[in-house]
Amino acid sequence: MNFQPATPRSLTGKQSLCWLLLAVACFQAAYTSLRFPATGLFILGYAFALVRLTQQPTPRRAFYFGLAAGFFSYAPQFFFFWNIFKSAAIVLWLVLAFWVALFALLANRCAYRWGSGKATWLIPVLWTGLEYFRSEIYYLKFSWGNVGYALPPGANFLGMYGAGFAIFLAVGVWSFRAAGKMRWLDSLLLVPLVMIFYAVPFVTNRNSRSENSVTLTGVQMEFPSPGVVPKALDHALAKNPDSQIFVLSEYTCDGPVPDPLKNWCRQNRRFLVVGAKDIVTNDVYYNTAFVIGTNGDIVFKQAKSVPIQFFHDGLPAPKQELWNSPWGKIGICICYDLSFTRVTDRLVGQGAQLLIVPTMDVMEWGIHQHELHSRVAPVRAVEYGLPIFRLASSGLSQAVTSQGKVIAQTHIGGQDETLTARLRLPSHGPLPVDRYLAPGCTIATAGIVIWLIVLAWKEKRGRK
Repeated sequence: MNFQPATPRSLTGKQSLCWLLLAVACFQAAYTSLRFPATGLFILGYAFALVRLTQQPTPRRAFYFGLAAGFFSYAPQFFFFWNIFKSAAIVLWLVLAFWVALFALLANRCAYRWGSGKATWLIPVLWTGLEYFRSEIYYLKFSWGNVGYALPPGANFLGMYGAGFAIFLAVGVWSFRAAGKMRWLDSLLLVPLVMIFYAVPFVTNRNSRSENSVTLTGVQMEFPSPGVVPKALDHALAKNPDSQIFVLSEYTCDGPVPDPLKNWCRQNRRFLVVGAKDIVTNDVYYNTAFVIGTNGDIVFKQAKSVPIQFFHDGLPAPKQELWNSPWGKIGICICYDLSFTRVTDRLVGQGAQLLIVPTMDVMEWGIHQHELHSRVAPVRAVEYGLPIFRLASSGLSQAVTSQGKVIAQTHIGGQDETLTARLRLPSHGPLPVDRYLAPGCTIATAGIVIWLIVLAWKEKRGRK
């Protein structure tokens, strides 16, 4: 069995270097600024250049060019890893880059085995399958840097993995056909794809019917002393007397919820969501958001589902439930939890109408870390058609409508700064279509890997 490369126009070294530089430059441009969402469309250039990089004469070269593209794309954006993990950050950047390298390798082998025509339609499957696995499934899961987070939030109506699938389908066709000759049929197939991708956000209005609304106020405080918190709440209440729910950040309390906070709720007849520790034994605890009722009692609590790897961040939550508040069903996910669709999907599946997200973003992690983290909430709001109230320890705190519009936010740092918004609760929040597509792509990618290994084994055996 003799296989010949299906893409004879393999890239030269100079061409590969040019495409590598373009991929890195477009990725950095896409993630440069929150103030100009349109720059996120540079991610299309990143995807196109990455697909072109897969057209190498050998699988080894495809892997190494993919590794370089991933490393030099991710390392500048996640340089704050160095502030947290020091030299170990290099290993983490390489781990993230590995998935880009694996995509380049697999795409290269698919074109080699089955021709560029079939590889065109496998490219979005491979990208989505690997992106979902690295973002949601294995131990070092980390979804930041995803294609969907770079795009303007409204483009994620298919879900952030669905947006990535659509982009890599389009650029796969353009890239492989542009290297030779694009057939008219391919062009016709792309027209409805592009129309749907950009038209649907303007013609759909999911969950437009609102039954109730609630006013929330949050106060940014990073590791406050216990005596300061009730005074800060008094000040926030004086400025926002109509607020019904007050929110404090993750780890506001370095232990159980103290009595002064319970007394504050009882005296002021307000609900309070506050991050504290649900102690198990000694130093073993659940990182928990507690809801204190207007009578001063704890009426609900939810532990963090995904503690941060390598941090002392508590035990993972044994279950996820909703707070049946007077205004509707409210889901609470803590900080990092919002980055994982498998966590938020469970809340939405139970009927959540609003998500409250107490967050710890330490100021010393840097401004860019705060900005990257703030990309998550608008995307989630669009995916589910749900409002989100995200209160961070030092910014950026956000109030986001069900259409993904940030209607209020604080400044980075901003100690004692308040965030207030009135949010309308929709009747329900459906799951986007990619929640079914992405796991299927991961299974399909595993099947492709196995089949490629079998074919390589047969080829090697046939040469003997």
